[in-house]
Amino acid sequence: MGLFDSIKKPAQERPAGDQTYTVTLTRLPTDLTQLQQMPEGALRKPEHTAALTVAALCLYPANKEAALEILEYLHGPRGLSAYDKQFLADRFRDKDYVPRSYLSGATPQNDYEPTEPYTVTVFENPYSRDQLAEGYLTLHIRSGGADSPRQIKLRNKPSTGQWFLWEQFLLSDIRKPVSADPWA
Repeated sequence: MGLFDSIKKPAQERPAGDQTYTVTLTRLPTDLTQLQQMPEGALRKPEHTAALTVAALCLYPANKEAALEILEYLHGPRGLSAYDKQFLADRFRDKDYVPRSYLSGATPQNDYEPTEPYTVTVFENPYSRDQLAEGYLTLHIRSGGADSPRQIKLRNKPSTGQWFLWEQFLLSDIRKPVSADPWA
């Protein structure tokens, strides 16, 4: 059985406008080999790349090197820059809960512990494709600790049909877990 049990697809393949894609993960990948062996690891659909990005960011606090290797793969030909790596290191200082907030069920009240199986829901809006040059797509993901969704930008490589991570805005501050909030 693959990492992803099911994907709910919209009725139409990829029209412009509001579309929601739900990706269910039975477990989070722990290394690049595991991810690459999954059918979804082929990165043929943008929602797969978005969900795998969340999974890689969830892995970062426990295994930084494995997470960076997965993120390098998700970035495709562009790779990770020294700036990207430093940005990740800075964002994870005392905030390992942020990426878990994108998994269903994770809220400040339960210290961002998601429900299982793990579910990532991404959506397009009418501007997801129109605002960028052809081949780019902006998806949105809701956090259990933020009032507004966060963006993840992907880029399609036409020669392979793969969707790669272009940039992510998933590590912005969110509400602290109740257990870490002295005012709660």
